[in-house]
Amino acid sequence: MGLLSEGINEVIATTDCNAAPMGIINRSGSLHMVLFRGSHTARNIARDRWVVANFVFDPVLYVRTTFDDLPPEAFVREKIDGRVVSRLRDVEAWAAFVADVERSSDEAITVRLVPFREEVLDLRLHPVNRGFSSIVEATVHATRYIRNRDPWLGQLVKHHTGLARKCGGPREWEALELLNRYIRDLTGGTP
Repeated sequence: MGLLSEGINEVIATTDCNAAPMGIINRSGSLHMVLFRGSHTARNIARDRWVVANFVFDPVLYVRTTFDDLPPEAFVREKIDGRVVSRLRDVEAWAAFVADVERSSDEAITVRLVPFREEVLDLRLHPVNRGFSSIVEATVHATRYIRNRDPWLGQLVKHHTGLARKCGGPREWEALELLNRYIRDLTGGTP
């Protein structure tokens, strides 16, 4: 199994008809995720003991799945060795993992991942796009900004949205508009 590279891999993780951007940490072949307690993803993984990493390069989907639920038709159920998992319909590749909680604190859980199936459906070349990367970064910072209104996080959101505006294309600009709308709706303003 080789879809994940060394470091932190940004994917859209799916559990039981739930999708959210997550980082899968790959250090010397050891795979982990750190999840905030209280999230649907953390609850589902602790209960069901599986997660699917969906490899998709759509900045709008990264923003949407951060703040909203997808409709049921966005998911496909896969039966693997008697286990049914849920993946996104429109992906280039996906990988299913057994997920076991290794550590738990009041704020987060650390989950160890063991791959048990991966599939490449439609591999495409993706040149490095700073606009796409900046949407991912702005979205991560926005989730934390919305929780605590830290001005430093607000500055990071502004920095990355500026890069997305400069370096992105139409899909990144659409993601940027969506992100700004979520921030306004959840905070009453912009950072």
